[in-house]
Amino acid sequence: MAYQTKIVGLNNLVKLVVICLLLASLVAAMSLAPEEETMGQAQRILYVHVSVAWLGLLGFAVMGASSLAYMFRRNLAWDHWSHAANEVGWLCSSLTLLTGSFWAHSAWGTWWSWDPRLTTSFILWAIYSSCFVIRGSVHEPHQCARITSSLAILGLLDLPLVIMATRWFRGIHPVSPEMEPMMLATLVLNIVGFTVFFGVLFARRHSQLLSERLLQELELRVMAKKSVL
Repeated sequence: MAYQTKIVGLNNLVKLVVICLLLASLVAAMSLAPEEETMGQAQRILYVHVSVAWLGLLGFAVMGASSLAYMFRRNLAWDHWSHAANEVGWLCSSLTLLTGSFWAHSAWGTWWSWDPRLTTSFILWAIYSSCFVIRGSVHEPHQCARITSSLAILGLLDLPLVIMATRWFRGIHPVSPEMEPMMLATLVLNIVGFTVFFGVLFARRHSQLLSERLLQELELRVMAKKSVL
């Protein structure tokens, strides 16, 4: 009982820290950071956009690394990490495209442009989505893991293109603009806050997937015993 009480207390503390970080990030983005001269209030989208974009890339890196580990070890424990990264990363990648579209409409006068950074980001989102769909339609665990792992490993080739697109190719997407100290501090706070939040989501989702697998194995053992009897 004492151990369970400590776990509950720790979980509540984590929730409180995450909520405080997110609230501080949003308050700083909405009110504390100075207004940008040319874009005005629309520039505040940048703080969320950059944060979720970073997490979308990080999520795919985790998914790709876990997929490589699965292909070498054929252990479904690695696929659970890949699965959790797939779901959380897909959410971040979707938010990246959504917030980017709002920002583009204010900055460029269009919701979408086939700019190199946008195009490579869309390819990454498409691979995320493909893995997402496959996991919902292929029910044999190892077959599903093999297909999604192959896609994730292939998608790793797109990561450097997304990161370096503004430097390697000509486009209209800005390259790391200079920021005032308060703007930079707000951006860093948002990146930290969203990283902690999505890190907790990632850990919780992985824990759920592991519990589901253990429950399925237990059900199979019970059914096997009943068939013997």
